[in-house]
Amino acid sequence: MTDMQASLPDFEDPPVVEVALSLQFDAIRSLRAPQLGLLWTEFRDRFPMVEEHPPIEPLVERFGALPRSAEAGIRFQMVKGPPTLRCWFLNQAGTELIQVQRDRFIQNWRKTTGQEAYPHYPRLRETFASGVRILAGFVEREGLGEIKPNQCEVTYVNHLVAGKGWEGFGELGNVLTVFNARYSDGFLPRPEEARLALRYVIRNGSDAPIGRLHVVVEPGYLTSGDRAIYVMRLTARGRPLGEGLEGAMAFFDIGREWVVRGFTSITTTQMHHLWRRKDGH
Repeated sequence: MTDMQASLPDFEDPPVVEVALSLQFDAIRSLRAPQLGLLWTEFRDRFPMVEEHPPIEPLVERFGALPRSAEAGIRFQMVKGPPTLRCWFLNQAGTELIQVQRDRFIQNWRKTTGQEAYPHYPRLRETFASGVRILAGFVEREGLGEIKPNQCEVTYVNHLVAGKGWEGFGELGNVLTVFNARYSDGFLPRPEEARLALRYVIRNGSDAPIGRLHVVVEPGYLTSGDRAIYVMRLTARGRPLGEGLEGAMAFFDIGREWVVRGFTSITTTQMHHLWRRKDGH
């Protein structure tokens, strides 16, 4: 990680409730349910619980004559053969999990009670890289192929709870710097609710794009009650910056930087005070 990343904005009480690191790779067709069961034995000591879920579709950020976000549009796919699985390996508390399917490896940290402390990126990065190495070793030993990364994804989910800097869904301007609630005349009242979706091109020291930062802000309610929240999801997605795991981790570091700096840029200083920003700003 770079010195620039070491000086990223930091908060004592950040609103983050989930972090996910996702590595997408060329599909390993023979990585099916029996093999996923064998793979679980490599992780079972830390992740003793298993769940089965439908797979996630491949996502690729494309650039060129017709640039297209990976999150735009509806995709249809003809499926041949038996359906594939996405397996979750969870720890006992449900706060950490690994997701594996034939073309993805994902690690999540999430709050379940609301009291868990965010473990910070360096620890998540270390355990994620270790998990990818375990998967790569398993795939090689079983003669299934090799892990060839093609996209990397860093996602942070934040819950901005009503009563902390804002009260109603029409007050998004209290939270976001990019939301302007001024009108050209006095006809419209304050909106009943507001939502926002933005995307930014990520460049790495040159004009060539390497990925995108997606920012989505939507109103919602906490499942534990009727308390209003804004759910703010920031996802940095792009291609590895080199071969193998090392090239993938290089993008993860840049993606995490864009998520953290982007979150800070798009939120107001009023909210920074409430989250107790501690990096001298």
